[in-house]
Amino acid sequence: MSTANATVLPVSAFTPQHFLLEVKGKVAIVTLNRPDKKNPLTFESYRELTDFFLALQKEEAVKTVVITGAGGNFSSGGDVFEIIGPLVAMETKDLLKFTRMTGELVKAIRACPQPVIAAIDGICAGAGAIVAMASDMRLGTAGAKIAFLFNRVGLAGCDMGACVMLPRIVGQGRAAELLYTGRVLKGEEAERWGFLNRLVAPDAVLNEAQTLAAELADGPTFANAMTKRMLEMEWAMSVESAIEAEAVAQALCMQTEDFARAYHAFAAKQKPVFEGN
Repeated sequence: MSTANATVLPVSAFTPQHFLLEVKGKVAIVTLNRPDKKNPLTFESYRELTDFFLALQKEEAVKTVVITGAGGNFSSGGDVFEIIGPLVAMETKDLLKFTRMTGELVKAIRACPQPVIAAIDGICAGAGAIVAMASDMRLGTAGAKIAFLFNRVGLAGCDMGACVMLPRIVGQGRAAELLYTGRVLKGEEAERWGFLNRLVAPDAVLNEAQTLAAELADGPTFANAMTKRMLEMEWAMSVESAIEAEAVAQALCMQTEDFARAYHAFAAKQKPVFEGN
């Protein structure tokens, strides 16, 4: 089940079988596409999504990613009959292969240099909530229903990085509440708690996510990738180490053409046109 030794295709050659992929300019749009079942994940879709996000690490044309679900829901999580049923019959070594494989998806989302924006409506539960959590930003609707359901099926809340990432988004106490109870976090509360960056009307959430993604894609994308990398790395650093790491990162960004472009545009009282180099 591991993708560690898999051949990773370039995004331009990616023809996914288990999700929809559309590239608009510099923005890739990933749509989980099993609307009849509220877009659950399967063994195959886990692997294919992981391969896609791994491919983004070497992709230069795509600058940002939007991930969403078809049919008014984001994702209901792991498919009960295609994943949870088989897991009950597995031995420990195979279960560990599975849990490591699911974690590889989160690691791939976090490791790709492109900012990832989740556009969330309807059900966003279990592994679907984890994919949203792993994204850099989340736009959602008042009708969004976010739930970390692992407790409800007799499992720990520590799934796919939830115990390390969720407290950093909503705070330790709130994360504990969600992971211990599995209760639904509705859209308006999710926005107040900081899980959602903003609330958007259902008929506009995907367009607004694409607009934000396009705005970021037109920005200094080398610097954006550096920001994402430092946000990830600095979780495990002291303040002193983080300040030093940021000094090195910023010095590298100061060597880019985009930094010079911004200065010359400012001097000429013009808006800078960034090219990502």
